[in-house]
Amino acid sequence: MKFINKNIVAISFLLAGIFFMQSFVYSQMKSGSTIQDSSNSIIIHQEIDFKQTPQQLYQVLLSSKQFSDCTVKSFPGFSATSAKIDSTTGGAFSLFDEHIMGRILELVPGERIVEAWRVADWPAGIYSIARFEFKKQDAGTHLVFEQVGFPEGFKEHLSVGWQQHYWDALNNYFK
Repeated sequence: MKFINKNIVAISFLLAGIFFMQSFVYSQMKSGSTIQDSSNSIIIHQEIDFKQTPQQLYQVLLSSKQFSDCTVKSFPGFSATSAKIDSTTGGAFSLFDEHIMGRILELVPGERIVEAWRVADWPAGIYSIARFEFKKQDAGTHLVFEQVGFPEGFKEHLSVGWQQHYWDALNNYFK
């Protein structure tokens, strides 16, 4: 046992804590409690329609090259390698030249991505859960996005950021 890498143990504890937090928050939501989507609530919920298929969106969000290309097309100040994504369950990612980072918690190809997600300047150890659900809709996709567990006071900033840096950027990328 003394040969176990300390980083693996630390990551295991981090992921276990994140899974617990995700399960707790979602069980509270499903158990009948209502969470208002006000500026002080603990959840961001956004629904967006895209002309692209679920698989196309899923691929861009998990590809270092495609996500970097998407970012640079909308925000030329970022580097051509602004995204580094290990697109496996448990894989690490950094986006927007390391401004956003985290780990992939769950992948269901073309259907769902769940991430432990954080902004670089948040206090150490603070991760939110970002959940992308892709639902086929006619020739396109209805994306249901939720984020929980972010620091208090960040909801407005994060909501705008998701719209500008993800949804608008994806629409621009596919033009």
